[in-house]
Amino acid sequence: MVAPGKPKRSPLAWWALIAALLLVIGAGFAAQRWSARSPAGAPLVTVEVPAGASLRQAAAQLEDAGLVEQPALFVAMARAVGGGRGVQAGSYAIPKGLGYGGILSMLQSGRVATTRVTIPEGWPSVMVAERLRGNEDLTGDIAVPAEGSVLPDTYHFANGSPRADAVTTMQAAMKRTLAELWPKRTALSVVKTPEEAVILASIVEKETGKASERRMIAGVYSNRLRIGMKLDADPTVIYPITQGKPLGRRIKRSELDADNGYNTYARAGLPKGPIANPGRASIAAVLDPEPTKALYFVADGSGGHVFATTLAEHNANVAKWYVLRRSRGEM
Repeated sequence: MVAPGKPKRSPLAWWALIAALLLVIGAGFAAQRWSARSPAGAPLVTVEVPAGASLRQAAAQLEDAGLVEQPALFVAMARAVGGGRGVQAGSYAIPKGLGYGGILSMLQSGRVATTRVTIPEGWPSVMVAERLRGNEDLTGDIAVPAEGSVLPDTYHFANGSPRADAVTTMQAAMKRTLAELWPKRTALSVVKTPEEAVILASIVEKETGKASERRMIAGVYSNRLRIGMKLDADPTVIYPITQGKPLGRRIKRSELDADNGYNTYARAGLPKGPIANPGRASIAAVLDPEPTKALYFVADGSGGHVFATTLAEHNANVAKWYVLRRSRGEM
């Protein structure tokens, strides 16, 4: 008697099995494409999504940019698990190899490509304008901002933003900073208005690059203003000549004598306007200067200054500074 054999699978059953396997493989592939992370250091690809673009149109742009191999799959998965939200217009810097889910998240959240602009403390406005004009990710022309109106800081702007909007943002930051710091001024501060605070802070900013000295420099100048003594600040002599840029040479006697509204060797009191854009720390320093009796300071040769209460002490310090400069071949 012959033993019964195993029942044969019908062709339909085989096709069902193959379809199930393909479905599992396809689901796995789709899941991998959805959640993939871009490799470290992956290049950024810029994609411009115009206003009013549909999800399908955005997918076509992503395909053209080499970021999406299967735009139909991208659209289908976006509609299935993307929450039904549309994409936002803008310029996007998308890492190569990023999964479809990450790309959709960027386009839905509006995380557009940005450009970074850093304005160092103490920069004059002519240099602020030059930096903004030199940034090719911004658009439009600008006039030189009013001196002292811009808060030095690092800013991020969406690519394609107008340069005029960037200036407005920087000036708004300065106004907010003044509004915050002005009520905190102490009895030692001699400035009578926020505008005077910016003027004096711009001189402090130019006189020292050491954060630890700002309040002391502010204290010296506050003392001088309090007793009607001239500030004798070299940066105020340089400003009308270069609009705040480095002079690159020694100051001439004729420049020290020039009475132009800025030169604090020519008359007592503050100059007629700021000579730079001061940072937050320098503004805070003139509103809360160091308690000191010092009236003088001179460079010490190490990037800082040495302070003196009397003219005799100051002259001795200046003599030491000249000896040091001669030893360095600077005089």
